[in-house]
Amino acid sequence: MSLKLEYQKHILQFKFAAGTSRGVLRTKEVWILKVTDTESSVSVGYGEVSVIERLSLDFKLDFDVELGELSEAISGQIMPQSESGVYQLVASMVEEAKPAIRFGLETALLDLLNGEQFKVFDNDFYNHGRQIPINGLIWMGDEEFMLTQIEKKIQRGFRCLKMKIGAIDFETEKKILGSIRKRFGESELTLRVDANGAFQTKDVLKKLDELAQFGLHSIEQPIMPRQYHAMQLVCKRSPVPVALDEELIGVFGPKAKRELLAGIEPPFIILKPSLLGGFAATTEWIKIAEELGVDWWITSALESNVGLNAICQYTAEFSDLSYQGLGTGQLYENNFHSPLTIDGQCISYHPNLSWDLSPLRFGE
Repeated sequence: MSLKLEYQKHILQFKFAAGTSRGVLRTKEVWILKVTDTESSVSVGYGEVSVIERLSLDFKLDFDVELGELSEAISGQIMPQSESGVYQLVASMVEEAKPAIRFGLETALLDLLNGEQFKVFDNDFYNHGRQIPINGLIWMGDEEFMLTQIEKKIQRGFRCLKMKIGAIDFETEKKILGSIRKRFGESELTLRVDANGAFQTKDVLKKLDELAQFGLHSIEQPIMPRQYHAMQLVCKRSPVPVALDEELIGVFGPKAKRELLAGIEPPFIILKPSLLGGFAATTEWIKIAEELGVDWWITSALESNVGLNAICQYTAEFSDLSYQGLGTGQLYENNFHSPLTIDGQCISYHPNLSWDLSPLRFGE
């Protein structure tokens, strides 16, 4: 079985202006990969190259050039016959400084390996509709917009909310958190917040002290990454448990990963496969985190349903899952129709529903 790679760019349109502390998102570019077996017109695998501007390590790359070169390099390569073989081939063809491409190629090859449409991992999520609990994501905006999102999520059955903070007035954010806690105690509703590095080192501990009154489960990335000693101190002193997120981006190899986690000692880490370099890299993080007693959960990073499907299936490789961050597929006006479904506070795969990649025109 020899390989052929094609790719198509797709621009996702947000249903609303999605606010974070890094700015407002209205569109997002992705590249969908299609890997085929040249000896069989039936076998095909799909993957997604997904980057976030000013966050992904490789967002400045010219992906049309990169993927064109990869297409030439992979032409005629023999298809691996195991998951580990897929990871070895991808590592040999795509350098670790291009994590989005590694993620996309791993996904496409694993899909092709499993021989069924969009089956990236052979587990109960794809085969039997296993449900994965997820948090409801509350995007930044004015107070009314955020409260409306919260109300809708609670009405739909979410019992874990994650609120983006750090872009609007801190007093307003505290007011919103306070209004939630007045209605729902900690045993009724889990609250997570994500600062995306918005707090300054000079007053981060003061703000964390103020946030502690709301009984928060965790705060993601309170300060900007690459401030090692500051983050070490924040993790040690914060009354709100800290989860490293952006801090993990660009950290490669078991030695560097272990040094980071052992040195900073975070209670949690957030794992985003498309930002970390795919599933092999993510598994390495999980192995080291569990050895060090660091808890973790997996989060999508604004992928289309192609990438989200792969991340959900990977997540289902693990048992006893807490709330994961996998609900971002509903953000777009023009996402690809898929069997992914959110029922209440869980995401699942309904095989009676179909995929539709008709907006893509491979080979044209």
